[in-house]
Amino acid sequence: MEKLFDITLKNRNILHHIITNTPKSKLVKIPEGFNNNLWWNIAHVVVTQQLLVYKMSNLPMKMEDTLINKFKKGTKPDGTATDSDIETITNLLLTTVSSLKEDYSKGIFKEFNSYTTSANVTLNTVEDAIAFNVFHEGLHLGTIKALQKVLE
Repeated sequence: MEKLFDITLKNRNILHHIITNTPKSKLVKIPEGFNNNLWWNIAHVVVTQQLLVYKMSNLPMKMEDTLINKFKKGTKPDGTATDSDIETITNLLLTTVSSLKEDYSKGIFKEFNSYTTSANVTLNTVEDAIAFNVFHEGLHLGTIKALQKVLE
């Protein structure tokens, strides 16, 4: 599990660099040919980790429901972002990884509701969810890199 936490943290550091070094106007821009933006993709990975790992384990998530509802699967960006939301997500990018690592080592994940993802991968344990989350974040990093290239 340690390697999965390490990979997630490395990915989140990349996302943290992007969100803190990209002007807000570029974060929220939806380029032609895309249906989302840098901001939505970054916020979405934070939200998805919370849903896959904590919600599916019947545990409280470490973020507000308003953000979850704005960035969960099936949502679309509206081309806007509040400074407060950007600050919150920027902070959660790294803290949710350290919290997960700590919570996992404490053994708080006692239950898990099986879930089949849109990639047709069935998650039966919290370990499955953490592993799938690495894959999911990698997909979105690829989209983010494509968006960055178009926005240059």
